[in-house]
Amino acid sequence: MNSWTTVPFGILGDRGEAGFALGPFGSKVTTKDYVASGVPFIRGVNLGGGRFRDEGFVFLDEATAREVESAAVASGDLVFTRKGTIGQVSMIPRASRFPSYVISSSQMKARLDENKALPEFYYYWFRSPQGQHALLANASQVGVPSIANSLSTLRRILVPFPSRVEQQAIAEVLGALDDKIAFNERIASTARELCRAVMQELWIRGGFMSLTREVTTARHNWRRVTLGKLCAAGGGAIQTGPFGSQLHASDYVDSGIPSVMPQNIGDNFISEEGIARITAADAERLSKYLLAEGDIVYSRRGDVKRRALVRKYEAGWLCGTGCLRVRVGSAAEPLFISYYLGEPEIQEWIAQHAVGATMPNLNTAILGGVPVVLPPGEEVRRINERLAGPDAVAAHMQHENRTLADLRDTLLPQLLSGQLRVKDAIRTVEEVV
Repeated sequence: MNSWTTVPFGILGDRGEAGFALGPFGSKVTTKDYVASGVPFIRGVNLGGGRFRDEGFVFLDEATAREVESAAVASGDLVFTRKGTIGQVSMIPRASRFPSYVISSSQMKARLDENKALPEFYYYWFRSPQGQHALLANASQVGVPSIANSLSTLRRILVPFPSRVEQQAIAEVLGALDDKIAFNERIASTARELCRAVMQELWIRGGFMSLTREVTTARHNWRRVTLGKLCAAGGGAIQTGPFGSQLHASDYVDSGIPSVMPQNIGDNFISEEGIARITAADAERLSKYLLAEGDIVYSRRGDVKRRALVRKYEAGWLCGTGCLRVRVGSAAEPLFISYYLGEPEIQEWIAQHAVGATMPNLNTAILGGVPVVLPPGEEVRRINERLAGPDAVAAHMQHENRTLADLRDTLLPQLLSGQLRVKDAIRTVEEVV
């Protein structure tokens, strides 16, 4: 075990406790204050997944940002969610896109004295099981989840206080894994862009016209069919995942078979971040909902445009509550169809036909009615071959990132509790990075 002392987090702040601040009250910044450019305003979407998402902002003008100056953050500052999705923590990147940002009313910040406290080390510590337990110890689940007396609670949390050299070494080991994950994500994103370019080229060459009209293509042997009929012709079907009465929240376990939920569905890939899991016994009981390679899984509510192709690594996972499974069967190439369904016009069709006054919802009938415009079989196979290369790269990067994230999450608590020596962790990381 380590011999690190523990100290209240508050004494590590830049200028002591003055380095900590809450976001502005809701009345100080409202949606009416958003502008097209200016000072980025940080929302929950920028903190999800740990590493700061330095994009997708709304903005405040300079005058409004000056009025809430205490809520300004910059490179190296830590940002915590205190209301809503509590437990989220992120750090403004060292090479941030903007010189400063403003946190929202649901967040709080910590600016540390870097002569004694390295932000990267404490970013990782608060993401560890010990750090998460400390953050959530004073959580209230009544109404919107929140941290009681959030700022004083954050300052009082006892944190480990190794030497600055030890903090740096541990942060570098964990950071190397996160850097590799981020690098892989960029490769995967580029590969998917190549796939989208292949599909766009197909429509341009084929003279593809609006789905709201009859297909008038330069090639008269293209055909139009609904997704439901296409699945049925290939021996497949569109099926809803299990309902809440079949799988309760209490049925989920810490380790087991992944259950894909709407929040796990990305842009034609499945994210394992925060994925729910079920026992082997429940998987057998719900076997008719298990996913197979080539299935396409959809979010049934919320962002109904999202869909993901199931790769070989994910076969046997559960199509979870809140999802729909599309099984094309032998009628068409699943890879081709998965990218076809990601075309903007198709996504817009789905969004327009979704039901629900407050939250869009899909069902098997709506998804079955999606119009599919198919070129001849030979051309589908040719396009599929062009998609296969870059898509395989994206899928491999995604799979490798799961391994890297598992390794990081295994090393994280051991390093941050002193149970694992840094030099031993470095040897492990060097084998995969």
